[in-house]
Amino acid sequence: MSLRQLLSRLPRCLGASGPLRGPLDTISSVISWRGQSSRSPAQWNQVVSEAEKIVGYPTSFMSLRCLLSDELSNIAMQVRKLVGTQHPLLTTARGLVHDSQNNLQLRGLVVLLISKAAGPNSMNASCQNYDMVSGIYSCQRSLAEITELIHTALLVHRGIVNLNELQSSDGPLKDMQFGNKIAILSGDFLLANACNGLALLQNTKVVELLASALMDLVQGVYYENSTLAKENRITDDIGISTWKEQTFLSHGALLAKSCQAAMELAKHDAEVQDMAFQYGKHMAMSHKINSDLQPFIKEKTSDSLTFNLNSAPVVLHQEFLGRDLWIKQIREAQEKGRLDYAKLRETIKAGKGVTSAIDLCCYHGNKALEALESFPPSEARTALENIVFAVMRFS
Repeated sequence: MSLRQLLSRLPRCLGASGPLRGPLDTISSVISWRGQSSRSPAQWNQVVSEAEKIVGYPTSFMSLRCLLSDELSNIAMQVRKLVGTQHPLLTTARGLVHDSQNNLQLRGLVVLLISKAAGPNSMNASCQNYDMVSGIYSCQRSLAEITELIHTALLVHRGIVNLNELQSSDGPLKDMQFGNKIAILSGDFLLANACNGLALLQNTKVVELLASALMDLVQGVYYENSTLAKENRITDDIGISTWKEQTFLSHGALLAKSCQAAMELAKHDAEVQDMAFQYGKHMAMSHKINSDLQPFIKEKTSDSLTFNLNSAPVVLHQEFLGRDLWIKQIREAQEKGRLDYAKLRETIKAGKGVTSAIDLCCYHGNKALEALESFPPSEARTALENIVFAVMRFS
């Protein structure tokens, strides 16, 4: 079967319908300060398209060698058995093919752009023999692929279902058990490929950086899961400072340390590495806050749409309000033991949490832009700036 035929058949195998959507439908910035509407995804698509031209090729094909290997092609066929169930692995697989909601290639694109923005290290002769395409070393391109593989593996592993909480509408128990097995095996396969790629880079500091990023990811996810495992389950008593620490672990560490590792591969000094780290960190934080804001700023939001009660706008709302009043608002939004998310959403929007989250998004975005000032002006730097502007654009 040809590559084109396999790609065309994958969405049908995964139960997807309709046309493929753009890369970042969920990264919509807010047009209104009060967050009543968001920008068109077409604006983000243009930013990404221009950035991909700068790095030399569409990053949607970055990890194609792994994703279309015999092993994962077989897994894609097995995932067909989950069609008709509510197993989250099915949603993750659709995201892999559509490259939409999960935005699987953003991290790799940023790593490539910051590699090109920094350029080669003219002070270190050991880099002169490295292969370079479009201003980016081949080892840096490999690092971008590794970053994507680790992120994708995490998404797949997070699709494991707690079988003790299944409902009849989720699907047959045997199918959900099968989905869990596939999620574990396919996630492990991706991580194994990432580890193999890291070893081939033959740089112990880069291995250390990515290993610590993986440790941070696991720790961050553990914090999230331990919160969900509590009897209360509905909300956590954390301040915004604790939220930022946990969010960096689960959403910022991988991009930040991958950007730093890209500088290490080009033998840049500690100062350049730190600026790359700061850009990755603050870009990821701004991106996460933007994602958290979506249920509160979208012009058309379904009344039944749920949102994370430990997301940035909610944590800030609770911090302004106080824990006791927040619990009271939750109880008032409950009907027959179930939480009315539409009612609670309007209550939160009436407070200061949403606007404060927008401010926090801009704060981290501006910190990312400050970090870029240490890099020389170039197309790649401009593309990195445009990505930040697209995430925190308000009018």
